[in-house]
Amino acid sequence: MVYAWTFIAATPPFQCKLPFDDSPLNNLTNQLISSYIPSETQCRETQKSISLKECQRCFQVVNNSDYNIGSISELSPCRSFAFDRAYYQSTIVEDWSMVCDRVSLKSTVQIVFFVGYMVGSLVFGVLSDKLGRRPIMGVSFILMFIGGIVCAIAPQDFIGHGTSYPLFAFGRFLLACATRGIGITGFVMGSEIVGPKQRLFAGIVIKYFFALGELLLLAFALHIRTWQTLNAVLAVVPVPFIFFYFILPESPRWLISEQRYDEAGSIFHHIAERNKKQFDPILYQRFVREDKKRVAANQERNHGCKALFHSKVMGIIAVNMSYQWFVQNLVFYGISQNTGAWLRNPYIAFGASALVELLAYFVVHLVLDRWGRKLTYCLFVLALACTALLVVPIQMVFPKDSNNQYILMFIINSALKFFSSGSYVIIYIYANETFPTEGRNTGMGVCSMIARVGAIIGTFSNDHLTRAWQHFPLVVYGITSVFAMLLATIFPETLHHPLPQTIADVERMGLACSFTRPKEKRNTHVNGSNDFGDDFLLKKSLADNADV
Repeated sequence: MVYAWTFIAATPPFQCKLPFDDSPLNNLTNQLISSYIPSETQCRETQKSISLKECQRCFQVVNNSDYNIGSISELSPCRSFAFDRAYYQSTIVEDWSMVCDRVSLKSTVQIVFFVGYMVGSLVFGVLSDKLGRRPIMGVSFILMFIGGIVCAIAPQDFIGHGTSYPLFAFGRFLLACATRGIGITGFVMGSEIVGPKQRLFAGIVIKYFFALGELLLLAFALHIRTWQTLNAVLAVVPVPFIFFYFILPESPRWLISEQRYDEAGSIFHHIAERNKKQFDPILYQRFVREDKKRVAANQERNHGCKALFHSKVMGIIAVNMSYQWFVQNLVFYGISQNTGAWLRNPYIAFGASALVELLAYFVVHLVLDRWGRKLTYCLFVLALACTALLVVPIQMVFPKDSNNQYILMFIINSALKFFSSGSYVIIYIYANETFPTEGRNTGMGVCSMIARVGAIIGTFSNDHLTRAWQHFPLVVYGITSVFAMLLATIFPETLHHPLPQTIADVERMGLACSFTRPKEKRNTHVNGSNDFGDDFLLKKSLADNADV
């Protein structure tokens, strides 16, 4: 649903529609087109705020018989447009003329979508910490289906553009809310139901399916070239997943944090049976007694946003992590939504982007448990920043629109997609391992909410900044990534550490700077740790569970 916008709102090549001409762009003669296209001199003299390409496709020469290059009055904004039908039969950009001075209509819909991301991240994040992971996922799948149907049926001629447009935007808002409810809650649930050794796999496998979902979307888009039909088909995809509510168990870690020990024990017992191992109820009861003592010793419980700023260390981590998410979403969505500029064929470009993303996830899977979270993340972000800033010397050295520049920009875009995908998934895993259980989904939700501001700016930069300079957004990505890499160096390393259950656990982790360094080493013994995995529940002796 996130990347469906790439095809639904694709902008095909276009020009001003000639007077009394209903032919599509690829049926017009080059001579006839060129007689109406403003010259380079006219554009530079009259439209200095936009690029030459944008001027020549958004303005036309009036009174062609009296053509005079030096006259400002001869340029007039296009009232209608002719679109190339080589790849798309119809897109929402063509149907609603979301180009030139109306490009803000396209940007506004996508901004509404990311506002929905923000709302869904915060609301569903807080609710899942209070009500549980499973019910929020169930509601989110239903909401996704409703949002998809609204987007598919909203644009109707008989109700007019004035009603269709806001209704379509509202459908996109619902889709975004649902996407966050599923994405964040599913990610957290997956990491909470496994032990430390399987945590990386649980986090990265979700991203594998995300990339495979992009390839599935590509298959749909290749066979369905009209945006409204594609929207309707995609709306039906979430329906089978609604029934997952009756299959998926609740997160046992969340149940224990809510002191619902019997329900958590039943889930652990079921997991042990499915793995053909023996569940030790005596060991589990010993853990329950220890956990009750811990709760009694720490009566103050923190839920919601309060948990994120309960202490200095927790507050620094929350603010810093929010900035990291802001930058990663700015870059990731800015690059991902511009894949059509990679190659002339948008379908091949999108497929290449998905494969590069899949490769990035695979590489992260290989190195993250070897190099650690912080080092790997900083290397990916630094490489991203350096690659993005390469666009400046390339523009200075190579002639504009030359083959060499075109090839180099394709390589740069591919590398940016690789590094942004890698850093994006790492920060997801890193944040999940840094926030405590009692505020994990809230922390992830707040970070995701702030991140959508970055996604909105990325969308805005693709639609507006590129009108001034095509590669302007890449420079922005490079500069913000440099600051992100520097700030990330103060995070604690979480590799092989138990998931923190309480804010006190996070404080013991500390930060990588002297004034916040923990005074005591974190205790990973069962009596002081609550990183529940199947290893802990299946061991016969407490002495054997040091890695849980």
